[in-house]
Amino acid sequence: MSKKKTVYLAGPLFTHAELEYNRKLRDMLLNKGFSVFLPQEDAEDAAQEREKHNQEWVFLKCLEGVDASDLVVAVLDGSDVDSGTAWEAGYAYAKGKPVIGLRTDFRELSDGIVNLMVEMAIVALARDENELLKIIERYQ
Repeated sequence: MSKKKTVYLAGPLFTHAELEYNRKLRDMLLNKGFSVFLPQEDAEDAAQEREKHNQEWVFLKCLEGVDASDLVVAVLDGSDVDSGTAWEAGYAYAKGKPVIGLRTDFRELSDGIVNLMVEMAIVALARDENELLKIIERYQ
């Protein structure tokens, strides 16, 4: 039996809605048989936790999470991609890890769906959760 693939789930985590959506995506990926690194929990990257740990500690935990992952799922919603998510996607790309974008937001830029540098770094773009699950099956 093959080892479970690990997904690093990159996305904004600053509102209750974002945190809840990230948990929903994590649960969907777990149900598909993946192991999931969720920064808001696995790196304790939330406002109340930053009081306990310094920012360097959170950064290093997230870096380790990307390094240990097999692929990255990046939530690309918003008028502009979250800067931390963009960084994580770029770092994963530089490490040769596939990055799958998820953009449920219908807004698009004039020359593309998201920022050019992010769009060129992803191997696939899902427009909803069902499409994400179909795409990610290729990586099991």
